[in-house]
Amino acid sequence: MREPDEPRLLPWTGTGSKPCYLITDDNGGPVSRVADTTEAVQLGMGRDLLAHARELLPGAPRGELRHLAECLTDALADALRVAESRGRRLGRLN
Repeated sequence: MREPDEPRLLPWTGTGSKPCYLITDDNGGPVSRVADTTEAVQLGMGRDLLAHARELLPGAPRGELRHLAECLTDALADALRVAESRGRRLGRLN
């Protein structure tokens, strides 16, 4: 379990793409709930995008592939941020 005073990595970034953290001992607070919801949305969008990519890839024109690659890159970054945040909260990552 994470220490109560350890900041939570939030699923969004701040100015200059810097990580955002939440410092609280209330896991059910309003910002924590927004972060939980945002994580769920990000992961759902990633699943949907992956399904779309699997359908599109076999016959996609070059321009569409570039756009798809950019979207997949963003989705992967979101998923990795969620994984890091959840791992920290479970005490598995430093």
